[in-house]
Amino acid sequence: MMSSKPYRSTTQYLAPSRTPQLEHGHYNIYPWFFLQSGKIRLGYDPLADVILQSGQRTIIIDGFVGVLWDHVIRGLGQALEIRHAKPRFVDFQPSWLTAQKIEKMIAPYLGGDDPLFGKRCPFQLTDFVNKSVMRRLHPGSTDELTILYGTGAGLAEWKGFLVYLDVPKNEVQFRSRAGSICNLGARKPSAPGAMYKRFYFVDWPVLNRHRASILQRIDCFVDHQRANEPALMSGSDFRAGLHKMATSAFRPRPWFEPGPWGGQWIKEHMRDVAKDVPNYAWSFELISPENGLAFSSDGILCECSFDFLMLSHHREVLGDFADKFGYEFPIRYDFLDTLEGGNLSVQCHPSPEYVHKNFGEAFTQDECYYILDCEPDARVYLGFHETADTDRFRLELENSYKHGSKVDIDAFVNSMPAKKHDLFLIPHGTIHCSGVNNLVLEISATPYIFTFKMYDWLRMNLDGNPRTLNIARAFDNLVVSRRGDLIAKEHVSRPRTVAEGADWRILHLATHPLHFYDVHRIEFATMLDIATKGSVHVLNLVEGTVIDVETKSGVTLTVNYAETFVVPAAAGSYRLVNRGSGKAFVVKTFLKPDARPFAIPEGAGKFRQ
Repeated sequence: MMSSKPYRSTTQYLAPSRTPQLEHGHYNIYPWFFLQSGKIRLGYDPLADVILQSGQRTIIIDGFVGVLWDHVIRGLGQALEIRHAKPRFVDFQPSWLTAQKIEKMIAPYLGGDDPLFGKRCPFQLTDFVNKSVMRRLHPGSTDELTILYGTGAGLAEWKGFLVYLDVPKNEVQFRSRAGSICNLGARKPSAPGAMYKRFYFVDWPVLNRHRASILQRIDCFVDHQRANEPALMSGSDFRAGLHKMATSAFRPRPWFEPGPWGGQWIKEHMRDVAKDVPNYAWSFELISPENGLAFSSDGILCECSFDFLMLSHHREVLGDFADKFGYEFPIRYDFLDTLEGGNLSVQCHPSPEYVHKNFGEAFTQDECYYILDCEPDARVYLGFHETADTDRFRLELENSYKHGSKVDIDAFVNSMPAKKHDLFLIPHGTIHCSGVNNLVLEISATPYIFTFKMYDWLRMNLDGNPRTLNIARAFDNLVVSRRGDLIAKEHVSRPRTVAEGADWRILHLATHPLHFYDVHRIEFATMLDIATKGSVHVLNLVEGTVIDVETKSGVTLTVNYAETFVVPAAAGSYRLVNRGSGKAFVVKTFLKPDARPFAIPEGAGKFRQ
């Protein structure tokens, strides 16, 4: 019996099964990548047809954490019965180790009582399975249609037709908040925060390794975010779509979240987002561990995790940097909206050695703030005042945490006016936050959860609970010498023209020496050709209305104001064509030729001076 309880908890809309009607020049919250006709089908009936037409009597249905297996078995079972097939369903779940054994095994990676942080788990999916039990699962007779189903089913040494069910990670989180799913190997859901921590540090890394091992074997790929209306494509068409995407411009699908400091810009400018929220704090434009990539054929959408592109084509995507970054996509773009909102928390990010030792990350969270829009009173907090007493600052922060007393942040932390198109440089260890009335395009290395909050203006979370602070960890990583005049000299980029023509120019917005990526702003009136030069490019249309991006693959991508897009290194070159009135400005982030993602700065250590 399936529960009538909603299986997702969010005000955000479920992504549609078909491409929506678009208005010219307006931000598209459901971008897609075109495939030829006939590549995607919708529903359990086509899935049943595909299974029966395979001619196989043994079917293996594997899937990501977050699949609602009762929906799958019910929908597929009914579709097969209508076709006079009587399947025998075999549940893979008994093959899992007991929940207690799994909890003991993964405990060292979950950070104990820490509510936020753990350490990346190195296990393989086979480590979660009782192999002797798994070996006792048998397909049955060749006359019987046997379907082995469940996360990890592909581990069984069954020869047959392999179906893989994927769930976008935003939907995994929405389902976890509803208590409709469990973590890998768990038998019951936990609190959403604890589930997310386990997803990030255990489930997602382990399942990515598993997906890499079975990717070439998948006979049918299924997008299961619409539990009663799956979208499916053949494994060969899925892999061909990924291959074409790896040489073409594409947009990841963004998703949006409210927050305690969130503003109103996203609600006002991105027309199709849900409006029944108090604000939006984030637009996750490109956070590769959590974004999806949607294909479209005949107007039907089928989404997969960004992970699949990296697992299959990281060399095409990253070019000369594939060996340095492996399957890790290195660049992150997101929007921080404080227009009519509040200041972000006062924070810093960990050093490379700290994030590797404590959290198992390959590189750290080095950021920049690009000001896409702002009000005249907007400011950015960055570095310390020249004479700031950081020992006293720490005492005041700790006293505030214990007793709820207000801290005069302006007495310690430097702030400066923010103007449209400014770029502020925030390497790890730098105290910072966006002030109110900014729309920040945050350009960063990909890690995204390692924010050590020192002060949050005595705010509560949207659930009414205090936000977690990490004062001690912050002071283990703060570079307190970043203060005074040094901030204006080294932490505010000075645009410099590096190339120009009759109606275009390219500005270099130099980043900090510790950043392994660099930034250009391309300003053009008609069109301009850009070479990738061996690096992936991540871009955003920061001024103008609409442009086309043309690549040699024959794919043309239309990009509207504020949309983020990616051009893989293997594209070689691409043409930007301005389809709006007035000049278009595109911010481009690319990897520095000497990028050293795993470098540990000299002199790094506790509370560096």
